[in-house]
Amino acid sequence: MGCDERTRREILYGIGAGLTAAVLPGAGWAQGAPKRKLGYAIVGLGNYATRQIMPRIKDCEFARLTALVSGTPEKLERYGAEYGIPKTHRYSYANYDSIRDNPDIDLVYVVLPNSMHAEYSIRASQAGKHVLCEKPMAISSAECEAMIAAAKKANRKLMIGYRCHFEPYNLHAIELVKSGVVGRPTLITAEHGFYAQPNQWRLDKPLSGGGSLMDIGIYSLNAARYLSGQEPVEISAMESTDRSDPRFKTVEDRIDWQMRFPSGAIADCVSSYSSGHNAYRVTGTKGWVGLDPATPYQGQQMWVRQDGQPTQVTLPAPAKNQFVAQLDHLAECAMTGREPIVSGEEGLRDMRLIEAIYRSAREGRAIKLGAA
Repeated sequence: MGCDERTRREILYGIGAGLTAAVLPGAGWAQGAPKRKLGYAIVGLGNYATRQIMPRIKDCEFARLTALVSGTPEKLERYGAEYGIPKTHRYSYANYDSIRDNPDIDLVYVVLPNSMHAEYSIRASQAGKHVLCEKPMAISSAECEAMIAAAKKANRKLMIGYRCHFEPYNLHAIELVKSGVVGRPTLITAEHGFYAQPNQWRLDKPLSGGGSLMDIGIYSLNAARYLSGQEPVEISAMESTDRSDPRFKTVEDRIDWQMRFPSGAIADCVSSYSSGHNAYRVTGTKGWVGLDPATPYQGQQMWVRQDGQPTQVTLPAPAKNQFVAQLDHLAECAMTGREPIVSGEEGLRDMRLIEAIYRSAREGRAIKLGAA
């Protein structure tokens, strides 16, 4: 193997090998921290909570499942029995505020429809609990600001569920771009979408706050930001929705938008409820790095092209998958006093951009953005 080829492979694989241990948030932070695992209350027992989050808490190093909150007694009974949660630690929405009196609850994970995020996050902060809230953070920037204020007033942590910030391939892509492997980035493409089945809360605007942009499109938006390492200065968007489709009585189907960054790089983004997408690519002056799929629960695949030669990059399995790393991160932050890497301010930035995208599509013009 020639020197140039060896150097190239070391760049592609060496960064990733070190990155898995070094960049995954929280590595080594908990040395000397209290040994007691902090307790999570899961608020909302839908599919994401019960199929993705709760089964993985057992693998956490710093957290455990101690309480459940649901408006459905049958779910409280079923999952309470499955996870060994005593009846005293099962709450309805009516008695939710009494979590303040339970010392076994340190952390609250809000996994509810979007329009309920702000209320239940704020009430958790007021109850003296640290909060992990699913994305999008809320349905307006005003609600996001209220959530941040409530956490600060209570001196509690507020973190948003951007799990891709804890996923090794996404972290490796960020590092490759930062290290100059693809040269100066000029174009980012980010596409996310799926066929939304009818009769679900995400198609009901009072619950969701919007359509595909508020749901799957936030992955394209957040990826463009973390891949560029910048905040956009201009947004132009266009909506495409077939209003004769009964799914889209109150929400949008597809939004395509473009963002311009201070460096001159452009991001072309897609959000859709009628077509399947899960990929992104950063193209620079020396090549490109791309993931397809980019942000699923598992199975990410990465390619890097340098000097006209594409290479698939396979990273070693991480010590913690993205769900476990995310859950542990808030617990570590609560124990050590560090701020979460995906704080409420991160969620607020995305929500302000979502509002600008909707405004651009509605008004049919580019929206200039203030300094980040």
